[in-house]
Order: sequence, then C-alpha cells, then structure tokens
Amino acid sequence: MTEQPTACTTQPSDDNELMTTTTVVTDPILAKVKNTEEKQDASSPHPIFRAVNQRCLITAKQLKRYSAADILPTDTRTAPDLDIGFGQKRALKALHTALDIKASGYHVFAAGENGLGKRTIISRFLQHIAMDAPTPDDWVYVHNFTDPRTPLAIRLPAGQAVLLQQQVSDLWTQAKKRLSQRFRSDQYQSKIEAIKNDTHQKESLAYDALNAEGKQYDLALTFRSFDNKAMFVHPSQLPIEESDKTTSSTFKPAFTDTTEPKNTATQSDYESELNGFTHKNHMQKRLSQLTIALEKLEDEANDAIEALHRSIARRALKPLFAPIQEQFIKLPDVISYLDAIFADMVTHVERIVNGDDEEFIPAVLATTPSRYAVNVMVSHEPESGVPVVFEDLPTHLNLLGHVEQITQLGTVTTDVSMIRAGALHRANGGYLLLEASHVLEHPYAWQGLKRALQSRKIKLSSLEQMLTLTGSLSLAPMPIDLDVKVILLGEADLYYELLELEPEFDAVFKVRADFHDDVTRTAEHELALVAKMADIIDYANLYPFNNSAQAALLEHLSLQAEDQDRLSLHSDRLIKLLHESNRHARLSEKSIVDASHVAQAISDMDERSGYLRDLYWDELKNGQQLINTQGEAVGQVNALTVVSYADSEFGMPARLTALIQPNIGAGEILDIERDVDLGGSLHAKGMLIMTSYLRALFSQHHALNFSASLAFEQSYAHIDGDSATVSEACALLSALANVPINQSFAITGSMNQLGEVQAVGGINAKIAGFFDACREQGMTGQQGVVIPMANVSQLMLRDDIIAAVKAGSFSIYGVYTISEALTLMTGLPIDTMNKKGRYRKDTLFGKVLRRLMIWDDNQDIGEPIEDKESKKKANKKRKSKLRKKKDKQKQRKSENVDDGQ
Repeated sequence: MTEQPTACTTQPSDDNELMTTTTVVTDPILAKVKNTEEKQDASSPHPIFRAVNQRCLITAKQLKRYSAADILPTDTRTAPDLDIGFGQKRALKALHTALDIKASGYHVFAAGENGLGKRTIISRFLQHIAMDAPTPDDWVYVHNFTDPRTPLAIRLPAGQAVLLQQQVSDLWTQAKKRLSQRFRSDQYQSKIEAIKNDTHQKESLAYDALNAEGKQYDLALTFRSFDNKAMFVHPSQLPIEESDKTTSSTFKPAFTDTTEPKNTATQSDYESELNGFTHKNHMQKRLSQLTIALEKLEDEANDAIEALHRSIARRALKPLFAPIQEQFIKLPDVISYLDAIFADMVTHVERIVNGDDEEFIPAVLATTPSRYAVNVMVSHEPESGVPVVFEDLPTHLNLLGHVEQITQLGTVTTDVSMIRAGALHRANGGYLLLEASHVLEHPYAWQGLKRALQSRKIKLSSLEQMLTLTGSLSLAPMPIDLDVKVILLGEADLYYELLELEPEFDAVFKVRADFHDDVTRTAEHELALVAKMADIIDYANLYPFNNSAQAALLEHLSLQAEDQDRLSLHSDRLIKLLHESNRHARLSEKSIVDASHVAQAISDMDERSGYLRDLYWDELKNGQQLINTQGEAVGQVNALTVVSYADSEFGMPARLTALIQPNIGAGEILDIERDVDLGGSLHAKGMLIMTSYLRALFSQHHALNFSASLAFEQSYAHIDGDSATVSEACALLSALANVPINQSFAITGSMNQLGEVQAVGGINAKIAGFFDACREQGMTGQQGVVIPMANVSQLMLRDDIIAAVKAGSFSIYGVYTISEALTLMTGLPIDTMNKKGRYRKDTLFGKVLRRLMIWDDNQDIGEPIEDKESKKKANKKRKSKLRKKKDKQKQRKSENVDDGQ
C-alpha cells in the first residue's frame, strides 16, 4: 500500500511542463490515522460499503434500451403513412387556433430548436388546409390617368388578372394598327384637304377685302420675303412684279403752279405725307384685326381637324373596346379603367399614330406602352386554394415589394410597369412563413412587416427615402388590402428577446406554437418515426432500410434525446444519418440498408467531429494530461465533464483537487475558477450550494476553523454548469478528513442543500469519456463511474461499454445522496451516529470533526501537535500502570481472604 499525500500541490514552471504532485507527511497524528486506514483497507470491506455497493450497482440491462426489430416493418417500403403532426400536437393545435380567428394580430410564432423540421411540418399542414380554402383575388396595378404619380390597384377574381393584361395588350396592338390604317386612308386625306382649302379660301377672301380697302388710300398689301409678314406699303415700294399686277394707279404729286411760293408747296407735301401716314396706320390696325381673325380661323380649322381625329378614333376604337367591356361587365373598376384608356387614346390619337412620343412607344422587352400596361402583382389559378409562401430572403423590398427605376442618359425614370410584388402580395389571402432571425437581420424589414400587419394594407414605400432621408420623386402606388396569416419560425430564446425588446410584438403575434424536441418512446411512436424515415427516404430517392437498420436508427434517436424513454424529433440529424447510411449501402453494392451501414455512418460522423477529442487522448497518452485511473489520493477526484465546441461534443475526465489551510478562516472555500472569471454563474451556484451544505453539516458540532480552495487542474477554458458539485464536495471532504479517494472511480452529479444528488446533462458522453481514458491507461477491472440515480433512465451507452460492464471490467453506480457517493469513493461509512447522536469515529464525518477539534486544541494551547500527542501517550501509559497496580492489589486482597477462610 503506497503512502497517500495529505495535499496535492501543482508547480508548473511553464505551459509545457508536467504538473507534479508532492507528498509531505509531517503530522504524527495524521500518520497514525493513516496507519489505521491502511489496516482497515487491508481488511474486508465495511458492511455499509458492501450494502451501498450492492444497492447502487447498475446492471448491464439498464445501460441501453434496444428496439425490437421484429415488430418493425420489414423495410421502409411497407411503412405506414406519415402523420403530418406526429409529435407536435400542441403546436398544431395552436396553429388551428390562430387560423380560425380572423381578428387582427392573430399571427403565430413557431418556437423550437433549429433543425426540428418546423417549416416542413407547418408547410405541409398549411398546404393540406389551403387546398380546400377559397382562392383569393388577383391584384393588378394600372396607370392613373388623373394622377400619374399614384397608380391604381384593381382587384379581380382569381385568374382574371392575366386575362385582363393579355386583353389590354391585344387591344393596344389592334388599336394602333386600325388607327394607322384610318389616318392613311384617302377619305381621311380628302377631309383634311377640304378643311384646309376652306380655311385657305376664307383667308384669301379676307386678304382681298382688306387689300381693296387699302387701295382707297393708295396702299397695297404685301408680304415681306424674309418672314412672310403682311404689311401695307405705297405701290411704288412694291417689287416690279407686284407693281405690274396691282390695279391701283401710281402715286404722282399734283403741281398746278410752279410759280407758287416755295413755302406753300412745302406745306402741301407735308399735309400729303401726314395723310399718307394716317391712312397707313389705319390699315395696319385693320391688318392686325384681320390677323387675329385669321388666327381664330386657324384655331377653328385645327379644332375641326381634332374633332375629325377624335371622331375617327371613336369610330375605330369603339368596336375594339366593346367585347372587352362586355367580358368584364361585372367589375366596375375594370370598366372604369377601360373607359379611361378609351378616352386617353381618343385624346392622344395623333401621338399614337405618329409614334414619335416615348409615352406611346413600348419599352424594351414590352409589347405595350407603360401608359396602357397592366402590371399583374399576383395571380392565382381558379380553384387552386390559398397560397402558402416561404420567403428565404425577407428584406424590406422582398416583403413589401418595391418600385424599380431605370437610368437613361443620366435621367432616372420609372412607371407603373416597374412596380414589383413582394412576399406579402404573393401570400395575400393565404399564409406566409418567415425565419424570424432573417427578418431581424435586414434594415426596416421588421418595421415594414409590423406596419403592414397592423394596418392590414400593403403600402409600397421608397426604402431609399427611409435610408437617405431625401425627398426624391417616386411613384406612390395605391395601397392593397392585406389578408394574410404570418408564421414566424425561431428559437424560444429569440421569442423571449422579442417580447422584452419589442413592445408591440405580443400585440401582433398573439399565438405561440411550441415544437417539442422529442417524444415518448412507445411502440406506436416508433412506428410513426419509421413512417417519417420512409417519407424522407422516398423524397430523397434513397435505398429502402430494413427493420434492423430502423431499430439502429431508433436507438440512435434515443441517444440523441439522452433518454431511454424518449425519441429525438430532430429532422436534420435524421436526414443526414439516412443519407450517409445509404452511401455505405451503395458502396457495398447492396440494394437495401441494414444495421451495419447505419453503424458505419454513425462511426464516420463521430470520427469527423472527433478532432479535438483525439488531441486530448494524445495528450493523455503522452502524459501531458494528468489523470489517474488507479490508486488513491487525498483531496483529488476524477470529475466527469463534457467539452462542447461547434458541432463537436465529447466527454472527458478532469482532475479536481482540494487544499485545506487549518486554523485560517472560518470555513471559506475559494473557487479558483470563479475568481479568475473562468467559472459561469451556474458553476458558482453549485459551489455556494455545496458550501452551504458543509456549513450546515458541521457548524452545529464544531466551529469551521479552516479555509479551502478548489480548482480544476489543467483547465484553461470557461466552465459552467453545476454537474461538478458532488465531485467538489467529495474532494473537499476527503481533504478535510484526510481520507483517500479511489482514483479508479470518476464521479459527476449536482446536489442540493440537503445532500441529495440531482441529474446532470451529457451523461452518456461523460461515461464514454472516462471509459476511453481507462482503456488508454489500462483496464484493471476495478474502474467505474458514479452518477446520479436520476440519470440511469437516460443511459444509452455504446455497445463496447455495455460489454465491459457485462464482463465485470467496468462498473457504473447510481447514487441518491452525497453519502452514498462518498461511501463508494472512500470505502468508509459516512454519517453513522452513536447513541449520543454523534458521528462515529470510523465514519468520514467523524474523522472530519476529529481533525477540526485537533486544529482547535492546537490553536488554543499554542503547542506543536507532536508535543500534545506525546503528552497524551505519557498520560495513557501512566493511567495504564496505575490501573494494573490497582488490579494486582485487588487480586492479592482476594487471595488473602481465601487463605483466611
């Protein structure tokens, strides 16, 4: 039997040096206690230990629950039909409630772990309902001839939107063709010529009359050559050609007497010129009046031409519009729109025929000018049920739609044909599924969705204006009535965050549908899961799985659920396993998948995610990780932990040590992990519970005159969870009692303040981690793990571990209390009391109290422990000699009495 250390001290010189353990035994009393323990260890096990060992030992049958392959379908081709709502009755009931209530705000948040298949289940459920529901109406946007900036939204019965679009497109083609023919006809040209000739004749008569009036004043009407402007001039100023043609006489001054005085002649010329100027001015005014009259005449001519055009357009277009109007006679909005098109075509018939105006020219890849385009926002096949839409990129634009723009020569333009529908348009009248996290990732997407659901209208807004706060010109389409049920998909944590951070969230999404992670493991549910497997296999066109493969899959689903009586409903993991099992069957040239292929797929998946685990085992082999799976040690325990990194999770043992400082403090326990911020809140809670338990356990008997420290050795990462509470209590009590702990055991478990051991998570991975560590260091047949009894029903261990338990080379114990755990770890009774209500000296708690009293006595006397012990021994010897002397005296007296008789 090797000597056990009273304390373990680690002295790392750098990160690569191994940790060393030194053993120092300086206390004779501790040495005596140790010798007593060695004698006890050498003897047979304590009866209490045997009783606890027998009561807590877990049999091999309890380590895994197998599925009976013979009660499963021969292969998945004969599996029963899939029940869409299998395992999710609560969630589907919540969906039914939300769908049956038409009031505002009854939308759904489907809460559950990612990968459960929430979207698939809800989509199938909604599609089943949608098939029998009445088909919603179609919606189109058309040009608003009254206010072009506000396109009109028109509702039509299902299937009519595309029909209207096609009819209007054909109408435009036929109208342009017919109008072009009418305006090129000889009849049209003759009417135009008649109007022009009549106007020209009236103009000529007016000019002749005015010219005749000017002749009275010896003035002639002519037109300037450079601008063709009419004006009155003296006939002498006319060009020769015009002078010859004029009927007026040439102006000649009259001189009757040349001998008249010179000043008289000058006065006569002046009067003549003055009269000529007056007459000319008069005629120019008459010319201006004539010009105004002629402009009116031209206007009348233009009006006559326009009236002719409109008359021709009406006669040409009316037969084209009549059948379309008859077809949509029951839709007043469509009739009003067709009337507006008719009036607009009649008004702008010249621009249509000339074809030189961009507004009346079809755009690229379009057959109809945007002015007459019918933009179909959403259209449904009649009797097709309501839509079920999933939007995988729920941006603001993709949800509510947007107005596109085109840039030509630096000019940004848009029109009604560039309005694009969003997911709300496509799902209007039906159901819209969205990933909640994706909605929250995109700017303004949540705000736009919330606004639409609250107002029950889809109003397109410019995201550019919202982001840049500018007032750029854009279309403002008429809002569309919204009638939709939105189902947000997300995890429960996100739901609680939205409730806390978004005040209006609960008013919009009033129904929460919880999806379960697992289901009870019954024969009925196993068959239902086989049906689910068959559905996935059929959808992915995989090989059929026989009943042995089905059983292996069910057992793996129980392992994923970490419970013998539960089956995981995680669809993503199941799909991945089915595909990889199918691959191994294909590689082995089999036409059906069996259990060996499933086992190989599971092994491959474990290997892919086991990189960190292999690194740890390499360190364990090289001695870099200090783990003992044999021998004994004081204040040292193999704790079971789980390492989680991304999608990798594996169990591993970790050395937990405790150190005691006597006569320092009042029972304080230093949690090194917490003090260096490596311990989480749950870990700190477990430490405080364990500390409270120890204080309540011993403070009523003796003052706690010590301080202690606990640490996970070689732990450099964050630690959280309370599953190490029992192992910490074992290490601390071992150090307090100076009793060694069997290093062949590892332990895990949480505990409460009453000393009861509680269940922990990751139990299968933890057991597998210590088993692998024992196998690496060599199996002795004495190794095992101590777990909470509450975790026994969750055991789904590997077959090699079960085989080792059956062979007796590995043991698994389940405990209810910390006392049972300590008994298994130390081999001693823990808290047995005598008649006086005190712990017996041979119990672990008795040894703890004894040491507390020794430390207290040593503190009071101020003497070394060696001196006190030697004095006690001397007193015992002296008392023994006195007792023997008295016994001899009594014996002599009795002999004298006998002789006297």
